[in-house]
Amino acid sequence: MRLRDFDLNEPVPKLNNPHALAVIQPWMDVSRVGSLVLSCLETYLGAEELGKLARPGDFFDFTRYRPTINRKENRSEVVVPNIIITYGKQPGSHDFVFLRLLEPHLGAEQYIESVVELFNTLEVKRYCVIGSMYDMVPYTRPLLVTGSASNPDLQNKLAPANVKSSDYQGPTTILSLIGHRALQMGIETCNMMVHLPSYFMLEEDYRGEKRLMEVISSLYGFATPQVEVEKADQQEKQIRLIAEQIMEQEPRLRLVLKQLEDNYDSRINENKEETRLSPEVEKFLQDLEKRFRQD
Repeated sequence: MRLRDFDLNEPVPKLNNPHALAVIQPWMDVSRVGSLVLSCLETYLGAEELGKLARPGDFFDFTRYRPTINRKENRSEVVVPNIIITYGKQPGSHDFVFLRLLEPHLGAEQYIESVVELFNTLEVKRYCVIGSMYDMVPYTRPLLVTGSASNPDLQNKLAPANVKSSDYQGPTTILSLIGHRALQMGIETCNMMVHLPSYFMLEEDYRGEKRLMEVISSLYGFATPQVEVEKADQQEKQIRLIAEQIMEQEPRLRLVLKQLEDNYDSRINENKEETRLSPEVEKFLQDLEKRFRQD
């Protein structure tokens, strides 16, 4: 079935009050945290493919999002970057739609209209964007999650998971317009962003996945699979071990860490003003990042 720029598999399933969860790649999916969470939820619900863009080249520059070649049994397959939409049913509750949204290089307005029309057709009730970003946060504290919701009731539901309200202003993705259009259609919206230490960049950050799953579990009651928890705990141990080794060689790092912790505590305690890190601290963290990559 063709729906604007999407090809949907037939028959299109009838979903029960579906909630849409989206990751915006690559800008808001550092260390693939959002992608890991979606994969976890898809596995949990036994999600199936719903559809994809009919002509992804209308929106994406394939010199920037590169096609890949996969080889299976002496045969090669070219995989073209695309938006794959999946859905999962939850007996006795509302269902889910999962979207991995690539930022468009052209035709953004048409792209957004197609996503909005999809929401309208599926009768989506809530649209949530989840993701991750790098930040100057201490590795010794619980990962900070910031977010916002379109109404006080939904914002209050995020509070038990220690999600701090976000009042960010500045550059954003054009796909933020999807949330604005959803609001105009009467769809609830929210976003949840986990902040990762910028000096410990990992290809896949399972600590971020675990933390974001804690937030999603507070909304929907999902449990993080034990295997993912173990990956996060192992990663945590590895980072602390490497950090301790580096601090033994560079004692002044403990003073830098103290500044990061004070800054973090100021952000958590909304009655305090956030402090700015000195250029010397930021320079030292950049050096630490290089050493971490070497180790």
